[in-house]
Amino acid sequence: MFAGEKERRNGGLVSGAAWRAVAAVGVLFFLMAASAAAQRTKYKPGWNIFSPQQDVQLGLKASEDARKKLVMCGEPRLDAYLTQVGKRLAARTPTNGVDYPFEFHCVNDKAINAFALPGGYVFVNRGTIEAARNEAQLAAVMAHELSHVALRHGTSQASKATAAQLPIAILGGLMGESASGALLTQLSAFTAGSVLLKYSRTAESQADVMGTQILYDAGYDPRAMAQFFETLEAESKGRSTPEFFSDHPNPENRVQRVNEEISRLGPPLRSPRLDTPEFQAAKKLAGALPVIKAKPGEPTAPGKPPAPSVRYVSYQGSALGMQHPDNWKKYGEGSAISLAPEGGMVRDRNGQEALAYGMIVNQADAHGDPGARDALEVSTEHLIDELQHSNPGMRITRPSQHIRVNGERALSTYLSNDSPAGGQEKDWIVTVLRPEGLLYFVCVAPEGDFPGYESTFEGILSSVRFTR
Repeated sequence: MFAGEKERRNGGLVSGAAWRAVAAVGVLFFLMAASAAAQRTKYKPGWNIFSPQQDVQLGLKASEDARKKLVMCGEPRLDAYLTQVGKRLAARTPTNGVDYPFEFHCVNDKAINAFALPGGYVFVNRGTIEAARNEAQLAAVMAHELSHVALRHGTSQASKATAAQLPIAILGGLMGESASGALLTQLSAFTAGSVLLKYSRTAESQADVMGTQILYDAGYDPRAMAQFFETLEAESKGRSTPEFFSDHPNPENRVQRVNEEISRLGPPLRSPRLDTPEFQAAKKLAGALPVIKAKPGEPTAPGKPPAPSVRYVSYQGSALGMQHPDNWKKYGEGSAISLAPEGGMVRDRNGQEALAYGMIVNQADAHGDPGARDALEVSTEHLIDELQHSNPGMRITRPSQHIRVNGERALSTYLSNDSPAGGQEKDWIVTVLRPEGLLYFVCVAPEGDFPGYESTFEGILSSVRFTR
């Protein structure tokens, strides 16, 4: 455009000089936005032995297992609404070119919580929809979970656990399979104690920051992230910690860090998406759903105990702490306890109470030289001999394998035995040599039911922490 030339703009006349001034202002805003974008905190996925494609494979299997074990809302309109919001956010999620098959599901649980499995399978509790004050706050929770997927926190955590030789690397046995294939199978069983859902405070902070960026880029008010955390903290005063904070370790200065990131995103959005009629309809729909007892609390078959809950509670003893399903009870005290569901303790043929479903934690004397390299093996052999002496039907079905429990050397041995509930049972014994003696865990279930309990036993063992 030549100096002095006039052109028609929006029905009026704009001089070339004025138009250039307008263009200059536009360029300035573009440069300011680019500068702000350059100041954003940048993260990339951490070290991982799995590929993104394996994330999808693992997440799909774990998602299918989760939908069997959790009580789903069963309301297509809620799933459709979550998918609508989720897809809007997913379009702005930095996945490094990976095309994740994002799915979004509503869980019929009044607790305020959500979780994401590797590969983009997101589950949102109805309680989260009911607690959010607007769509932006709900979107903040979902953006946080999508950030865990993009940063591959679940499989990165599993990779670290494997490298450290924690039980997750070998429990269940890898014989006859490739290590990665067996590990994928192992991890795909959904449990609340799964290493896939155990994030560090650093991972949580990263998800907060990236989630705030996703909110802004998707057109939502990014302040909703901090506002949702403030809402949770306000509602929990004088009461128990919200489940979201229990499952998502609360980083220090969480709200402050989110607000700092907001200042780096760029100019405030002119008309940020805050609330919608669709959200208010979904919130009303979620509030009207019947409260259904969790599937884990329902009998799996006549005469059998309830299936293990996927919600865990903590047990703390003098020598160790661990987590177990919240529908299991503790029996005994001190160094000898049993953990079992209602109906897991039955009367045997002699009329004595015996464990048919659950776990025994006990201590035995160590044998041989405690400083010898084979002290664990010798002590374990003595223990199994004693158990076989009192259980004539007990037979070893899989030779002992070395594993780790809380980072310490342990042995894993599988046996069969006569079940007090009738038929045969499977016994999985894990032994660890401790200063006070041989600590052992006996995981018990009838042979036909054992596969349904194995992931629970693994979850409990992976949560063990020695206190002395």
